[in-house]
Parts: sequence; structure tokens; C-alpha cells
Amino acid sequence: MIDMSAVYFAFLIAYMLRYNFEVYSFETSLAFSQAFVVLAVYTLFMILFQSYAGMIRHTTLKDTYKIIFSDTSALIVLFIVTLLSRQNEWRQLYNIPLSILLIHYGAVTLFLIFFRVFIKMFYEFSTSSAREKRNVLIYGSGSLGVVVKRVIEGDPKSDYKVLGFIDDAKKLQGKYVNGSPVYSRKVLTKKFVEEKDVKVFIIAINNIEPTWKKDVIESMIKLGCEILDTPSFDTWLNGQLQIKNFKKVNLEDLLAREPIILDLERIEKGLTDKTILVSGAAGSIGSEIARQLTRFSTGQLILVDQAETPSFYLGEELKEKMSEQKIKIIIGDVTQQDNMEHIFRKYRPEIIFHAAAYKHVPIMESHPHEAFRVNVGGTKILTELAIKYEVEKFVMVSSDKAVNPTNVMGATKKICELLVHAQANRKNIKTEFVTTRFGNVLGSNGSVIPLFKKQIQEGGPVTITHPDITRFFMTIPEACQLVLEAGFMGNGGQIYVFDMGEPIKILDVAKNLIHLSGLEPDKDIKIVFTGLRPGEKLFEELFAEDEPMLPTHNPKISIAQVAENNIDQLIPNINDILESLYTFSDQDVIEKMKEIVPGYRKKLEFHNQ
Repeated sequence: MIDMSAVYFAFLIAYMLRYNFEVYSFETSLAFSQAFVVLAVYTLFMILFQSYAGMIRHTTLKDTYKIIFSDTSALIVLFIVTLLSRQNEWRQLYNIPLSILLIHYGAVTLFLIFFRVFIKMFYEFSTSSAREKRNVLIYGSGSLGVVVKRVIEGDPKSDYKVLGFIDDAKKLQGKYVNGSPVYSRKVLTKKFVEEKDVKVFIIAINNIEPTWKKDVIESMIKLGCEILDTPSFDTWLNGQLQIKNFKKVNLEDLLAREPIILDLERIEKGLTDKTILVSGAAGSIGSEIARQLTRFSTGQLILVDQAETPSFYLGEELKEKMSEQKIKIIIGDVTQQDNMEHIFRKYRPEIIFHAAAYKHVPIMESHPHEAFRVNVGGTKILTELAIKYEVEKFVMVSSDKAVNPTNVMGATKKICELLVHAQANRKNIKTEFVTTRFGNVLGSNGSVIPLFKKQIQEGGPVTITHPDITRFFMTIPEACQLVLEAGFMGNGGQIYVFDMGEPIKILDVAKNLIHLSGLEPDKDIKIVFTGLRPGEKLFEELFAEDEPMLPTHNPKISIAQVAENNIDQLIPNINDILESLYTFSDQDVIEKMKEIVPGYRKKLEFHNQ
């Protein structure tokens, strides 16, 4: 009604302007009648373009475009009507002076736009004047950066205030983009941040290179700012970016790892229409392998785990990605021979991804019997069933702790590697056995990252075993993608080792997490060193000295050649240990493992239980 009233009265004012406000110079009744004709045409296009439908206090540039398109279309139609009226000598009602139409068009268009701008400005002033806003710098003054700025300024509930942009393009530095100055990254000093009172730094660049992004984050992380990232377009709600979509940068962004390029054709060929069994499917690695498998045209997916609740949630999640009929959630223990035999006999898996294992080093130090029973015993059962039921491919997930192990968990993983290699060398079998070896994965259940985050949320302290301890890190999706890739390399018998990048100091991880939480290490959150735990190494290794490294077609995957020492005696030794496992003391179990793994260097004392 406001827009229609503006159109109507603006036309009458345009009429009077045309005649210098000499009302007696024109027929007033005709002017009022023609005003209704103009109103009808403008209303038609208002409805067509929905120029009236936007909430005035949230007016954007798109709303002004609608007004211009609507009014221009109405002007063109009225011009045509007037010209046709003069040509065909229609009634005077339709013969509207063109000058009046032009004056009216300009006046009503400006009024409608400025009315909306005024209301928006008034609303923002009245709702934000009492709220303190945090100063923001946006990294990237391109199209995404401008979108981020408009989103912040267009939300009256926003507690952000844009100070300007940071951009590496020299041609933009010192200029203004969308009304805000563009700075060089060189200005980002402690003094600049304090003087400008910068509280938030938002990364707004599409497809930023990992190393570049890491460099940017590291340059800001020690300046005390909250660092936010702009999500990819496909995560925006209905294609619209909102302030709540901004997310804190992750520790993964500081790894600067390049995206993995998979041989999708090879993987697709190996997985198409196959029945695939994943053991330990509810765990961090097993569940991500299952997620990755939904990308391909697999047959049936058999997900085995003894944890009931996590298995339920995994099943519900995967049902959204593939047919419910293709997913079978099975509660089962890989160490129970009859249970596993029943599963193999019923579903006849063609490919197995074996991720079931006990993995926590400190706990396994106190439970060597269980570590051997589950990790080694479970692997033995599954490998033998794979051979018996002529499984095509068996892929085992190992660990960097299997290299020169100093703890129970690592020793059991090394024995598993040797066991899988021994099974691969058996004659007249159809199963191809493959082992994959990699280090820590970020965010896995019980890993150091979630523990640090929990400690930070609780106000500290953050506990680290040693100031010099280092670990290899990789993201869970990255690790599982490489597991799929390695699973379809070669003809079996290989140990594929993943490129984990450079080892990272755990102390640096803790400090970065504290900084990313907007806090200061040793000031807001104390860091405490507790000493190395039983069996814990200062640093991990990916290759042993007797494992020469060979390349593959994927630069992120290498082959570790296995030294075949006493391979004929391996399986009988494992059988002997499993048969009498609980007659041994903790130290006896460890000594038995040392006999199988000569590189097992146990440095700490154990107490018999």
C-alpha cells in the first residue's frame, strides 16, 4: 500500500511539476484519472517482480534491482500506450505526456529506494546503538569477501563491525572495496591489531591453497584474534550465506596437506556390486571407511562391530546416503570364531576392510592378554575365514606404532602385519592380502585432539607427556581414502605406508588449539608435562631399517618391503600363545611377543597380574 500510494501521489506531483504548479493549466480530473492508469500499470509490474515483498529493514542491492526493473518495465509499457493512443486517436485518458511519465519514473524510483534505505538505516541504528560490536578484518576482497561484508552489515543482530579487508593483491592495497579499505597482510602486527581493536579475522577466499591458508592462519594465530572460516557454497542454507555459517578454523588447516587425488576408476572397478565387510565399523577409521564406500556402486555393506549404540547411529547416518537394503549392521566380536563363521557363511563377503582392534597404548600396556587376543587373535580368525570363503581382497589397517614397537599395542600390530604377510604367501589361495600403515588421525575416538579440546573447555590444564614428543597426523577422511586406494594396488602381500607429512610437536598442537579457542597458552590455559607413559615413544616411525621403501603410482603411498624372518613358524607360534594365553603372566605375554618381533624394545618394567 505504501508503494502504491507513492506511485499515485508521485504522478500527481509530476503533473504539477510539468506545469510549474499552475493547477489551472491542466484538467485536474484528467490528471486524477491518468494517475489511476499509471497506478494500475505500476502495480502489475510490482506484483510480477515482487518488488514490494522484501522486508524493508533487510533491504539489499537485490531489492533495489527489483524496484528498478519493475519501474522501468512500467515506464516502457506506458510509453507504448501513449504513443499508440496518439497514433490511433484513443481517448485522452491514455495520452499521457511523456515528460510527465519520465519525471514520475525518476521521482517514484528514487523515493521507493531511499525510503527503504532510510528505514533500514533507522532500524540498524535503533537496534545496534546499545550493543557493543567486535571489529572484523576480512581476508580476501574478492566476490566472496564482499558477500561476507554484506552479510555482516545486513544482519541487524550481528555483533560484528567490518574494519576493512586484507588482500595480497598489490593493485588492491590502499584502495576501497565496497566502502572499506584494503590493507596488505604486512600491516598485521600486534600494534596494528591493538590500535584497531581487531577481535575477529574471517577468511573469505574460495579454493585457497592449503599451504597458503596455513601461512595466513599462523600469521594471525598469535595476535589474539578469533579466526573464522567461510564455508563452501554448497553448505549455505538455500544458497544464502548467514553469520551462523561462519566456523572456527580447524587444526587440520594448520597441517597444510594437499588434497588427495584418487584413482577413482580403479577403486570403482574393484568395488562395483561387491559385498564388502568392514570390521570395527563403528570406530573412527571403520566408520569413515563405510562413509567413503557409499560414494561407489557397491553391492551389500556388512558393518561388524561389538559396540551396539555407535553401530546404530552409523546405520542411521548411512541410510541417508545409500539404500537401507544394502546396509547390514551386525553386532559381533571378531575374536568369536563361530560368530564370524556364521557371518561369512551367510553373507559371503568378497572384500574385507579389517579395522577392528584395541588401539589405546596406555590401556593396552596394562592388558597385554586382551591386546593379543583381540588384535592378533581377531586378525587370525578373519584372515583364515577370508581364505576359506575365497574372499577376493583383505585389507588390514595397521599403525606406525608397529615400526620398532616399544609398547604392547604396537607389538600386536606388528604381529598382525607379519600374520597378514604370512597368509598372503600361502600357496593356492585366491585372497589378496594387503596391509595399510599410517600414523595418528585427527579427531579419532580417544585421540589427543578431543582430549585437549575438552581440557581447554574445562579451563585447563592441558596435559602433555613430554615437551619434545612428536607425532605424525592425518585427517580421518584422508587416511580412509588412501586405505581404499591402497586396497586395489598390486596383487597382495604388500604393506602400503601413507605419506604423513612432517612430524608435529604435540606441544605445538596444544598451543595452536588454545590460540584457536581465543585464549593464551600459560596465561589463560596452563600446560602441564606429566612424563612419558608406559610404552610411549618420543617420536614415531613409518619404516623400519629392514624395510626398504618402494614408490607407487600414488606419491602419497609407498611400499615397505617385509623382512621374512621365521615366517613358517609365525602362525604356529601365534596358535600356541592363543591356546594358553591366560596361563601366562603379563611379562610372559610380552616375552612371547618379543620372540615373534625381535624389534620390540620394551623399556619399562611390568608387574605380573
